[in-house]
Amino acid sequence: MRRKTPGEGEVLNMYVKINKSSDSGVVAVCDEDLIGKTLKGNSMELKVSEFFYKGEIKSEAEAIEIMKKAKNLNILGEKSIAAALKAGVITKENIVYVGGVPHAQAYAL
Repeated sequence: MRRKTPGEGEVLNMYVKINKSSDSGVVAVCDEDLIGKTLKGNSMELKVSEFFYKGEIKSEAEAIEIMKKAKNLNILGEKSIAAALKAGVITKENIVYVGGVPHAQAYAL
């Protein structure tokens, strides 16, 4: 898939990884350009590790379908947050910023 410049019909690719544990799982959705970075801000540091975030590259539509089915989400980056808002799995009130990058978590109770 060819990437375009932002605002010009940009192809919105992001990593989606399903992190499973013995009793539940977390779907991590992350903008592809954030992998490997460390975000710092407000006495907080977030390492965007390949282990947790780097799954398969998905289009916005594919990521939205996965997020709609997920019970637990960890979402990082402008494109990923925009997709989560579009999917209706988070609201703007759920978003925090770490080093200027939007981040949200959603959990089914």
